[in-house]
Amino acid sequence: MPPARLHRSLIALALLLSAPAAAQELPATPSERYGPLFRAVKEGRVFDDGKTFADAVPRADDAAILGAYAAERPVGKPALRAFVARWFTLPPSTTVNERPGLREHIRALWPQLARVTLDVPPGGSALALPGPYVVPGGRFREIYYWDSYFTMLGLKADGQNGLVRAMVDDFASLIERYGHIPNGTRSYYLSRSQPPFFALMTDLAGPQDAATEARWLRAMRAEHDFWMAGANCLGADDACKRVVRMPDGALLNRYRDDRDTPRDESWAEDVATARETNRPQAEVWRHLRSGAESGWDFSSRWLDDPRRLATIRTSDFVPVDLNSLLHAGELVIARRCKAAGDGHCANRFQRAADARRAAIGRWLWDTGRGRFADWDRANAAPSPRLSAAIAFPLFTGTATPQHAAATARTLEHELLASGGLRTTDVTSGQQWDAPNGWAPLQWAAIAGLERYGRPDLARTIAARWVATANRTYRQTGKLLEKYDVERATAGGGGEYPTQDGFGWTNGVLAAMIERWPQLDPDRDTGADGRLPNTARTR
Repeated sequence: MPPARLHRSLIALALLLSAPAAAQELPATPSERYGPLFRAVKEGRVFDDGKTFADAVPRADDAAILGAYAAERPVGKPALRAFVARWFTLPPSTTVNERPGLREHIRALWPQLARVTLDVPPGGSALALPGPYVVPGGRFREIYYWDSYFTMLGLKADGQNGLVRAMVDDFASLIERYGHIPNGTRSYYLSRSQPPFFALMTDLAGPQDAATEARWLRAMRAEHDFWMAGANCLGADDACKRVVRMPDGALLNRYRDDRDTPRDESWAEDVATARETNRPQAEVWRHLRSGAESGWDFSSRWLDDPRRLATIRTSDFVPVDLNSLLHAGELVIARRCKAAGDGHCANRFQRAADARRAAIGRWLWDTGRGRFADWDRANAAPSPRLSAAIAFPLFTGTATPQHAAATARTLEHELLASGGLRTTDVTSGQQWDAPNGWAPLQWAAIAGLERYGRPDLARTIAARWVATANRTYRQTGKLLEKYDVERATAGGGGEYPTQDGFGWTNGVLAAMIERWPQLDPDRDTGADGRLPNTARTR
């Protein structure tokens, strides 16, 4: 079926089934359902990818499976693998067809990455969605929250506006059912969210009919309530849920998963990490989960010792990117409330946005180092870790012109490499550190720099990133989730192999080339994929 016809069919189906769902009880996660069997499979590392069993669909009810497991007591990887294969349907591996020409390849990928999940197999961990959506690719076979904003950039560049709208509707449905947008559409992701882009997604989708606009506004306000729920339970610790009271009484936010157990999709890895420290295991697991909520899983941003994941303490930090995104969301809500004629709502959220912006300027600007920084609650000081998260106050319009100018200098002189923007200036072995670069951070930087009058630096970053992706594509036929921007090769590190597909890389590349057509690699590079002059080290 041609791509255009496929998308029209998906969107028509979505519109028929997009009525808001009633609130429902949260489903049990695989670790809760299968207990001893789940632990045995995870701790025995029966599958190379810890996500495989978490996404498996049972062939019988839980009691029958657990009864068979208790009776058979399979021990060892071969026996456990055989047992799982008999009682579960495992997810297929995902491959993506190769296409010549970078832009043509991206356009051809959208139909291959598009999905519809109107219902789910009984007992599976997937969550249903009312409309079509695009997955990242590889092991990530469900929709993910913050990934989707950057995927939507490419869909919009390629004229897939209906699919963008359908994805926003999907996210609205998740808020209506669960009170927030989970990390991804699996039961084991429901205890956490991800960087809050929903309000910006609604702007990206463009004007809609009055009923849709009203529905999206309700969803935005409900999501804001989710992030601010801790304001009602602040005690002596000055932190509750995802809310932190700063020393002057201002309220800002942090990442914090609602659970303190090993993650279903990385159970064995989390158990092993907790064994490497004398800290309470639940504390370590909470911080690991919170790192996953940040999207930066994992990074030296959250570690006391950059080389020891067991030193993680994500929820002790007040992150600059999270609070910038919440500031942007508050402004969107205020504007949309005003347009809807709700002056009380508009005034409330404008005040909230103004207060947050002022607090970011007071607490998340490190005067000594002349840059934005996460606030370290444990040490009552700005974190010394430098990361590309400093671009987010520019991306959201939160920074003052003076802070933006200083941030541009820091990005250019301390994080810019020959192949794009480094994630941090620390090489730790974690995937959200140097030498890796990630599509969302490139886009946040170039959009922010353009917003504050540095289109020259924005274009330089874009040129280097496009050239890096194109070089790897020409060598491998794949687009990847992350790249080594120092060597212009595939990125590495982290707890799983680098994935190809790849939603947000495709989206950001398409948006960059849409913004600067002269960066189209089919015009600017030769057949050998050599970096153009604009993409070489200064």
